[in-house]
Amino acid sequence: MTTPQPAQPIGPLVDGRHAKRPERITLEGRWITLAPLDSEKHAEALYEGSNGDEVRDRVWTYLFNGPFTNLSDFAADVELKARSVDPHFFAVVDNATGRAVGFQALMRIDPSNRVIEVGNIMYAPAMQRTAGATEAQYLFARYVFDDLGYRRYEWKCNNLNAPSKRAAERFGFTFEGIFRQHMIVKGRNRDTAWFAMLDSEWPARKAAYQRWLAPDNFDAAGRQKVSLSDLMPRTAP
Repeated sequence: MTTPQPAQPIGPLVDGRHAKRPERITLEGRWITLAPLDSEKHAEALYEGSNGDEVRDRVWTYLFNGPFTNLSDFAADVELKARSVDPHFFAVVDNATGRAVGFQALMRIDPSNRVIEVGNIMYAPAMQRTAGATEAQYLFARYVFDDLGYRRYEWKCNNLNAPSKRAAERFGFTFEGIFRQHMIVKGRNRDTAWFAMLDSEWPARKAAYQRWLAPDNFDAAGRQKVSLSDLMPRTAP
């Protein structure tokens, strides 16, 4: 007589509801506001902040296109991005000046599996390594998990882009591996480093963001007292 074999494990059952798709809404923070990208409103400031001779290499090296040599071409590209549904672009607007200082997108949007990615991040040097840059990432993560209902939030970058990999871990993403020869970007090979954050991890990461962003975490000169890296919990890959 044949002995019955136990069923092969195929993974636990999960809630099968779909997540929502991102909408053209405004997400307001203390330092920055994320607004639907608009060429007429944002292109000129973005061009001025990101395409000067002294800054363009710091901005465009690892992005899919750019830099740009004139405002007209750049504005046309921003217009295409503004009309795109996936990637779904937001302008990053400095609350102090009202000027756009970057853009970022939600992309590879998969509501049925509740997976979404943050990408196409372009921050002008004035935005890089600021509290506003961290707040922009917090506002996206909160929107993805709390409002849209995704269960997996991804960050991917060129494996040679060390600053982006450090940023991913600082922002609470866990490194998962490298996809070798994943893409060809600007005629060059790209090995892609994959990071992700899960809905089960979000509450603790949300608390870390909120503690770091609290006004009492900054001195009179705007310097942080406790780093986000020290507050952010770590998950083994």
